[in-house]
Amino acid sequence: MSGLLSPVSASPLVEALTGDRAVLGAILAVEAGWAAVLEQHDLAPSGSAAVVAHAADASRYDLVDISRRSQGGGNPVIPLLADLRAQVKALDTAGIGAGKAVHTSLTSQDVLDTALMLMARNTVEALLADVKGTTAALARLAEQHADTLCVGRSLTQHSLPFTFGLRAAQWFHGLAAAARRLKVLELPVQFGGAAGTLAAGTVLTSGFATDRHATDPFALSDALAAQLGLAAAPAPWHTNRLAVTSLGDAVAAVVDALGKIAADVLFLSRPEVAEVAEPRAKGRGVSSAMPQKQNPVLSVLVRSAALQAPGLAAQLHLAAATFNDERPDGAWHTEWPALRQLLALALGAAGHLRELAEGLQVFPDAMRRNLDLSGPLLLSEGVSAGVSLLFGDANASAADGKQQLQAVVDKTLQVPAAEQSATYRRLLREAVPADKLSGERLEALLDPASYLGQAAEISRRILAAFPDFAGVSIPTAATQPASTTPDGNGDSRG
Repeated sequence: MSGLLSPVSASPLVEALTGDRAVLGAILAVEAGWAAVLEQHDLAPSGSAAVVAHAADASRYDLVDISRRSQGGGNPVIPLLADLRAQVKALDTAGIGAGKAVHTSLTSQDVLDTALMLMARNTVEALLADVKGTTAALARLAEQHADTLCVGRSLTQHSLPFTFGLRAAQWFHGLAAAARRLKVLELPVQFGGAAGTLAAGTVLTSGFATDRHATDPFALSDALAAQLGLAAAPAPWHTNRLAVTSLGDAVAAVVDALGKIAADVLFLSRPEVAEVAEPRAKGRGVSSAMPQKQNPVLSVLVRSAALQAPGLAAQLHLAAATFNDERPDGAWHTEWPALRQLLALALGAAGHLRELAEGLQVFPDAMRRNLDLSGPLLLSEGVSAGVSLLFGDANASAADGKQQLQAVVDKTLQVPAAEQSATYRRLLREAVPADKLSGERLEALLDPASYLGQAAEISRRILAAFPDFAGVSIPTAATQPASTTPDGNGDSRG
């Protein structure tokens, strides 16, 4: 696969696991695995599996020539089989008849579906390794910055006090949950024969015209699954594409989670925000025209993958919905590039995000500066919850109090931004009698650290829910300091 216009997936690892040579290798691995199964069940001459395995060396084959010739049969298995048989014949110097073990009772879809599951298995293993590196880094950030104040944003505007630790924990949550779903996904072997009836496999295993031990095709299918490290399938799934769409959905969900992190980092690394920065590397982030720029290229590349992945997953569903008859006329063929590109994008993006997470620069002072831009108005919800019942006489309702507090906010917003902090404090002090709310208590209500709700406990619970992805020691709830929320009586509740 060329990476010239897809830099997010342009890496030796991605090419090795999802490129044309990887696909060819997976097809050959299936054929070699099948030869081994046939020999194990006395359905192929002794020694034939070793010959086929020797012939199933991807470096022996001309990718360009096979690709060109695949147009004749509509898939790459057909021309490759001709070449494989020629290689087996040449290598069978003892004349044992090893060619009888090549592709016997299989059909092209059996081989290609199984090969793509095998390629996916190998890619997913590498993908999850990078994801675990990323989640471990995010868990460390969550712990290190559990008390680092920042501002939460809603619909682009400041909303409430927040912590960077909780932000990192939420990044962790989305990625770990998606990765766990991918981790437990089963990738099944395919064996059904020409029309999914196992007719040829039944003849092969029935003992007709042979003195070999009889077995059944389902046992061969299970043996092939074990041989390749794939999941056994209860039945052929030629036109039931849940195995493919489930894989696509799970991979796309991981890319979604990576994209969320990248989108946040892109915003937070803007110069006017400057709360985080990507790790620096020589030659990365440069501009062709502006020497001073340090572009957040890792996030840009990950985001580019996140924008492509949903369409590729949708293509898999579109194909699945149009798998007509017992072998479709085109829908199957559209799966191949979509699935491979989705796997390549995910693996490439995961590698970039891991580097980003492990080297992310965090700037608490800038976070506090941005938090303070909204001043005490940011605590309006907490103030309303804490003191609305203190307004007016004994017959006044909480709703009456909230209306008076809203009036304070409305008046404050009418003055210039530079004067809003002092104005809000003054109007609030005038609205709430000092005998009901002391000055000390009022200042406590206006301290962002006093209105974090259960931020610390939420982070702890997230990390504790995914210990296999956290990579850190998770404290129990009993060791966590109680989060405080102001009430109307001048004390705090955990």
